[in-house]
Amino acid sequence: RDDDDINDVASMAGVNLNEESARIMATNSDLVGTQMQSCKDEPFLAAIPLHKRILETAKKLGITDVPAEVVTFISHATQNRLRTVIEKVTVITQHRMESYKDDEWYEQATDVRAQLKFFEQLERLEKQRKDEQEREILLKAAKSRSRQEDPEQARLKQKAKEMQQQELAQMRQRDANLTALAAIGPRKKRKLDAPGLLTIGGEGVGGCGGSPAGLGTASPRQYPRQKITRVNLRDFIFYMEQERDMSHSLLLYRALLK
Repeated sequence: RDDDDINDVASMAGVNLNEESARIMATNSDLVGTQMQSCKDEPFLAAIPLHKRILETAKKLGITDVPAEVVTFISHATQNRLRTVIEKVTVITQHRMESYKDDEWYEQATDVRAQLKFFEQLERLEKQRKDEQEREILLKAAKSRSRQEDPEQARLKQKAKEMQQQELAQMRQRDANLTALAAIGPRKKRKLDAPGLLTIGGEGVGGCGGSPAGLGTASPRQYPRQKITRVNLRDFIFYMEQERDMSHSLLLYRALLK
C-alpha cells in the first residue's frame, strides 16, 4: 500500500486495525455474545408462593424438582399476558367511548336519549293533567255547601283543605328562598388566572420581572387533568368473546351471570 494515501487515516497514525481487533477480542472474549442489563431482573409475582403452587401442580405429573428459572419465566409470562389483556380491553373501552356526532362521514339515524326525553315529557304532561283534574274536583267539593254531606264529601273537603295548606306552605318557602338569594347577592365567579400572569405549559409566569410579590396573588397552579379510561364488565366480556381461548371458558359464563 502506498504511503501517500491521504484517505488512510489509520495507516498515517500508525494503527493496525487487524491487531487492534484481535487484541479487543482476546481481552473481552468473555463478554462477546452476552446480554447486559442495567437493572435487576425482578419477578412480577411473588416467587415463594408461585414456586409452591408450581410444585403442587408438578407433583401431580410426577415432577419433583422445579428450578428457579422456571418460576421467573412463568412470572414474566404472566406479566406479559396481563399487559396484553389490559391493552386490548383499553382499546375496546376507548372505541366504546368514541363519539361520532361531529364526524362528517356519519349520519345520525336514531336518538334514543331524545326519545326517552319525549316519553318523559309525555308522562309529565299526563301527570300534570291528572293533578289539575283532581284539584278541580277537590275545589268543587270544598265550595259545595250542602247540608247533608256523605263521608266521601267530607273526605274530599278535608283533602282539599290539606292541598290548599300545602300550596300555601310551598309559596311561603319559595318566597323565603328568593328573599335569601336577594340578600346574599349575585354569586361571584372564581378567577382561575390572575390578570398579570401568562400561562405557559401549565405554569404561571409573572409579567413584572418575575418578582415574588407579583406571584403572591396568583391562583394555584392548574395541572392538566389526566384522562382516565374506566373499563367495565361489559368491555371485558366483549374481549373474552373475541378471544379463541376464552370464548368458551367458565370465566366468561360466570361473567355473563353477573
